[in-house]
Amino acid sequence: MSKKYSIGVDYGTQSGRAVLVEVETGKEIASAVKAYTHGVMDEVLPDGVTKLAPDWALEHPQDYLEVLEATIPAVLKESEVAPQDVIGIGIDFTACTMLPIDKDGNPLCFQSKYRDNPHSYVKLWKHHAAQEEANKLNEIARERNESFLKLYGGKISSEWLIPKIWQVLNEAPEIYNEADRFIEAADWVVLQLTGEEKRNSCTAGYKAIWHKKMGYPSNEFFKALDHRLEKVVEEKLSTAIYPLGTKAGELTSKAAKLTGLKSGTAVAVANVDAHVAVPAVGITEPGKMLMIMGTSTCHMLLGAEEKIASGMCGVVEDGIIPGFLGYEAGQSCVGDHFEWFVENCVPAAYLKEAEEKGQNIYELLREKASVLRVGESGLVALDWWNGNRSVLVDADLTGVIVGYSLITKPEEIYRALIEATAYGTRMIIETFRNNGVPVTELYAAGGIAEKDELMMQIYSDVTNMEIRISASAQTPALGSAMFGAVVAGKARGGYDSITDAAKAMAKVKAKYYKPISENVDVYEKLYSEYKKLHDYFGRGENDVMKRLKEIRKEARG
Repeated sequence: MSKKYSIGVDYGTQSGRAVLVEVETGKEIASAVKAYTHGVMDEVLPDGVTKLAPDWALEHPQDYLEVLEATIPAVLKESEVAPQDVIGIGIDFTACTMLPIDKDGNPLCFQSKYRDNPHSYVKLWKHHAAQEEANKLNEIARERNESFLKLYGGKISSEWLIPKIWQVLNEAPEIYNEADRFIEAADWVVLQLTGEEKRNSCTAGYKAIWHKKMGYPSNEFFKALDHRLEKVVEEKLSTAIYPLGTKAGELTSKAAKLTGLKSGTAVAVANVDAHVAVPAVGITEPGKMLMIMGTSTCHMLLGAEEKIASGMCGVVEDGIIPGFLGYEAGQSCVGDHFEWFVENCVPAAYLKEAEEKGQNIYELLREKASVLRVGESGLVALDWWNGNRSVLVDADLTGVIVGYSLITKPEEIYRALIEATAYGTRMIIETFRNNGVPVTELYAAGGIAEKDELMMQIYSDVTNMEIRISASAQTPALGSAMFGAVVAGKARGGYDSITDAAKAMAKVKAKYYKPISENVDVYEKLYSEYKKLHDYFGRGENDVMKRLKEIRKEARG
C-alpha cells in the first residue's frame, strides 16, 4: 500500500503557504509559498484611485485562490507525490479576516459596480477602523450586563466580526444590504474547495461572540446596538457552527482542477493559525500552554471546565481541541518590540561591528546581552509598546523602562525588553492559575522560539518552567495537515481523532530549556518590581500614559 499524505494550507498576513505531510510520521515532505498579489491594502484600492482612511487593512480574495492554484501543484511537483495519495486537506487563517459575499458565495468586490467600494473587500484581522463600533458595543454590553462579555476579558475587539459588520452598515449600507452574508475568509476558502458553507467553531467562538451552549448574543442585544442589526445572525450569518475535526466536504471537480488534487479529497472545517498549532506540538490535554511567538504572541491553553480569568481573549468550548475548553490570551508587542529598538535606538558603531563580524544586528545584540548577568543592567521595562492585550486589555497603554543611567548600554536595554515580554507571559500564566485554570507545562512555536536561544532561556528562568520547542518551522500548516488526515479517517489511511493524529504526527525538538536556579532567584526580585509598575500604570493609579497620548494627539492636530 502506498504512503498517504495530507496538505495544510496556512494563510498569513502577507502570503499563503502549503505543506505536504506524510500522514504516518508527520514528516514534512515539501512546502511552497505564494505572496499575495495585492498584498495588504492599507492606503489605496487596486484601482489606484480610491484612498483608504487610517486604520484600514484590506485584502483581495482573489489572492487566496491564487495561493491554492500556485502552492498545491508546487508541492505535488516537488515531492512527486501522486494526487490520489493525498487523502485530506486543512486550512488555517488569520482571524478575524472577513468579507461580504452574495448568495452564490462570490465576494462583492468581484462585481464591477463595487470594485471602488472599500467595504466590498476582505477586512483583514488588523483592520482597526471599526474601533468606534467596538467601543459602543462594549459600552452597551456593560450597561445591559451581557454575560458574554466576561468570557472575552471584558472587551470585544475592533478586530472582530460584529464591529466590522456594524462598520459596513454604518458607512456603506448598500454593501450591507447587498451582502447575502458575511463570512470568515477561512470558511470562504473551504466553501470554494467544497461548495459547502461550514462555519468553524474556532472563529465563531473567539471572534464572533458565539457560545456552544448559548449561541450568539440575543436579537435584543443587537437591536440595542442598532435597530438595523436586530436580525443580523439570521439574515447575515449562520447558526450552523461545526466543531474542529469535522469534515466540511470533499473537493469539487472545479477545486480539483484548481489545485491538481483529486475530486473527492476530504476537506476539514477551517481553523485559526494560532489555535491549529496546538495539536501540532502534541498538546491534546489540559494544563499545557503553547506560546506562538512572532511580532506578537498568542498563548493557547486547554482546560477541563469553563473559568473566567481576567484579561483572557476568549474561552471557547471545542475552540482548539474537541472536548475541551480552549483559552486564549496574548501579548500585542513581542517581535515588534525588538524591531522598534533595532530600527530606532542602535548606534552606528554597533551596526558597523555587526557588519565586520558578518552578523545581523540582532545576532550582535544577543551575543552582547547573553554575557550579562541577570539584574546587572539595573533595568526593568513594561512591554506595552503596542498596548496591552492580556491581562489588562488596554490598547492605550505605552512602554516604560526604569533604571537608565549614563553607563546604560544598548545590549542592556535590549535584554530588558526581552525580559519585559517574559514578565508579561508570566503575568498571563499566574492570572490563569489564580483563576483555577492550571498551567503545568510550557511549549513554544514560531520564528523566535526556533532561533532565539537567549530569549527562550530568559523565558524559562522568568517563568521557572521548562519550555519545549516545536520541531516544525511551519507549525500551523502542520496542524492543518493533521486535521486533513483526521477528516479523511482511518479507513482511508488517516486518523479517527486529532488526539490519534497528534501521537503520530506532532513533534517537538529533543532539546528543551530548563530554568537556571540562580537566575530564577534574581528574576523573582525583578518580576516583583515589574508587577508593581504593571499595576501602578495599568490599573488606574496613574493614567499618565493616556494623558500623554491625548497631549500628543492635540499637538499633532
